[in-house]
Amino acid sequence: MEVEKFFTAGYSGSKRFTQLDVPTANATGFTAAADDYMERGIDLNEQLIKNKPATYFMRVTGNSMVGACIHDGDIVIVDRSIKAVNGKIVIAIVDGEMLIRRLEKTMNRMRLIPETTKLSPIEVSEFCDALIWGVVTYVIKSLT
Repeated sequence: MEVEKFFTAGYSGSKRFTQLDVPTANATGFTAAADDYMERGIDLNEQLIKNKPATYFMRVTGNSMVGACIHDGDIVIVDRSIKAVNGKIVIAIVDGEMLIRRLEKTMNRMRLIPETTKLSPIEVSEFCDALIWGVVTYVIKSLT
């Protein structure tokens, strides 16, 4: 390899070539003016997940949260790093069973409220084996 050719520009002109010497030609011309304003695609991981190591996807079974537009078969995105506060929809483990409910916290009690009239709220006391596992941040549903 010659050093002079290594450090020179890649294009040295085309006047020394004839049309027959060029096997293919790039005839695309200039790019479209709209390409300057084109944005990259939407990355749902970037849009919906704030803390990747603490985020989980779960499929909902049952109709305990239909009042909050969370139906059977929907996928919820759960972030375990978010603090569970009053009014948030949470994933709770009660007596070994995972539940999706709305959290209601007051000064001296905590309840897990379903968003349907068919179920009753769960009173969480010190005698109950309950744990707030994570906070639901998004719901993904299929419309077909």
